[in-house]
Amino acid sequence: MVTFFVCLVLLIVGFFTYSKLVEKIFRIDDRPTPAVAHPDGVDYVPMKTWRIFLVQLLNIAGLGPIYGALSGACWGPVVYLWIVFGTILGGGVHDFLSGMMSERNDGKSISEVVGLYMGKVITFIMRVFSVVLLVMVGVNFSVGPAGLLAKLTPDMLGTMFWLVVIMVYYLIATFLPIDKIIGKLYPVFGICLIIMALGIGGAIVLTRGSDMPELTAAAFTVVHPDSLPKWSMMFVTVACGAISGFHATQSPMMARCITSEKQGRTIFYGAMVAEGVIALIWAAAGVTFYTNHGSLLDGMTGLTNAIAAGGAGDVVYQISTTLLGPVGGVLAMIGVIACPITSGDTAYLVMPRHPPLPLRPPDHRRLVPHRPGQGGPPRRPVSAPAGRGRGNRPGPPLGRAVALLLLGQPDPGHDRAVDRRRVPAQVRLSAQGVLHRGPARHLHVRGVRDLLLPG
Repeated sequence: MVTFFVCLVLLIVGFFTYSKLVEKIFRIDDRPTPAVAHPDGVDYVPMKTWRIFLVQLLNIAGLGPIYGALSGACWGPVVYLWIVFGTILGGGVHDFLSGMMSERNDGKSISEVVGLYMGKVITFIMRVFSVVLLVMVGVNFSVGPAGLLAKLTPDMLGTMFWLVVIMVYYLIATFLPIDKIIGKLYPVFGICLIIMALGIGGAIVLTRGSDMPELTAAAFTVVHPDSLPKWSMMFVTVACGAISGFHATQSPMMARCITSEKQGRTIFYGAMVAEGVIALIWAAAGVTFYTNHGSLLDGMTGLTNAIAAGGAGDVVYQISTTLLGPVGGVLAMIGVIACPITSGDTAYLVMPRHPPLPLRPPDHRRLVPHRPGQGGPPRRPVSAPAGRGRGNRPGPPLGRAVALLLLGQPDPGHDRAVDRRRVPAQVRLSAQGVLHRGPARHLHVRGVRDLLLPG
């Protein structure tokens, strides 16, 4: 029991310490996010931090932190180390960077972000790889929960019935705007998932705490009942319970919904830590449940045999109903079922359903300057920079670059600032008189046009 709580504390401390270091190295700032710069009501929809966190948790927490953790527990409590340090040093950093890199590149998917730095060939390879991977994930995350739902319902509602229902749901969730179904239902499922994990963890500590294995020197010498090696099978088996490249395909969806870069640490790194906690609870529950006052090897063997006999789904059902009773077991199963379903539908939703609309050509017939306090519709901010900068890095087009130089605003493409003192005072004052900067600190189309047109 001591080892379990030490690992739990390490995960929490890792979030409040190491994640701040990662955030500091990344150098977040107050630049407008894609959801603020050009909300489209479909994919780029501003949402609150707690809501995005729960959606992100469900997006990444598929079957890995439950099924993977149970299978990883067959190696004994040594799996705790991989879950803890893999989450803090690997999974959290990976999810934070993949989400924030997407946010810095206008919410692009991971294949497009990779292409910006590695060229068109790698972009094509990543697109093909992502499509194949996500189709496989979507299929796997459809069959698994369909089987679990079949266990909770009458026999006439078999696996095939629930598979059709899930696929229909995937179709609906994929076509509707992200805040209609995903933004409203996922927080509810996320709360169920957290309650489920806390219920299983509390029940295993209170009822079978004496059977929880400790991480001793002998635990490192215990081998898998099927003689599978720890390296590298244990790491691959736990999968997204510690780190997973699949998360890089999911994070861009929430990168299109955040309203400040300060949300990134809580949403991306925090959701991964929450998934690590879920994996730790299920790993502890798996090996402890089958120990039954016996030895560690007895618990590992019992868990391995149970997975081989009925699969990880049967193990989840047996542990949930035994520890929490019929009602609690059903609630726990709902949380387990929600994980793969909510990861499966977003697997088909990793690309924006339409790219941000390009800027319309300015109307040169309307040259009325805008002054604060005047009426009329607000000016739409310039969307993410287009064109290319030096090398393969994205940079602003020529007109925007000139305006940025005159006003000394940060260059989003190169993430650097321009020294305002190098601009003659009369030119800078003239530029400020023409350009209007709104709350989002974005240059506006009319201002850029008036500044660059002669006369």
